[in-house]
Order: sequence, then structure tokens, then C-alpha cells
Amino acid sequence: MDKHAEAKFPWSHVIGYILSLVLTIIALVAGLNHMASLVALMTIILILAAIQILVQLFFFMHITEKHGPRYNVITLIVAFTFTFAIIGGSIWIMAFSQVSS
Repeated sequence: MDKHAEAKFPWSHVIGYILSLVLTIIALVAGLNHMASLVALMTIILILAAIQILVQLFFFMHITEKHGPRYNVITLIVAFTFTFAIIGGSIWIMAFSQVSS
């Protein structure tokens, strides 16, 4: 490994950290100040959470680096599929279940 590469300042980590803080603060301020209706507020928070996931993947987990094993990307895709299936199924059940008396 090159000595110059080891001494390089981790700008991507600093940028990722700042972006994570900004996204978290925006979500916190929007939630605490009730800046929108409940549906709009939940939509804003979910969008900010999705952006936060992308920031974590690209800046901290280095998902775009090519020297890692390819099965990590496949595992990530399967994890997202399961996560969205569980969340989507839970929302489906809560939204369309009928309470019988």
C-alpha cells in the first residue's frame, strides 16, 4: 500500500458525517415543530431516512468500491427486498384488515 494513500485525509467520511447530521436535524426540526400535516410529515421523514441510508452506504460502507466481494451487494439487495416486503406487508395488513365484532 502506498504511504501517500494511508496519510490521505478522509474527506468522504467528514462529508458523510456532516450530511448525516444535517438530515437528522432537518427531520428533528420538522417533527418537533409540526411543520406539516401528519401524512406530509411522515412522508418527509421517510424521504430523509431513505437519503440517510444512501449517505451511509456510499460514504461509510463504500458500496461503490470495486475491490470488495460481489456477494456483499447481492446480500444488500436481498436484505432490502426482505425489509420492503416486511414493511409493505405490515402496512398492507394494518390498512386493509377489517375488525370483526
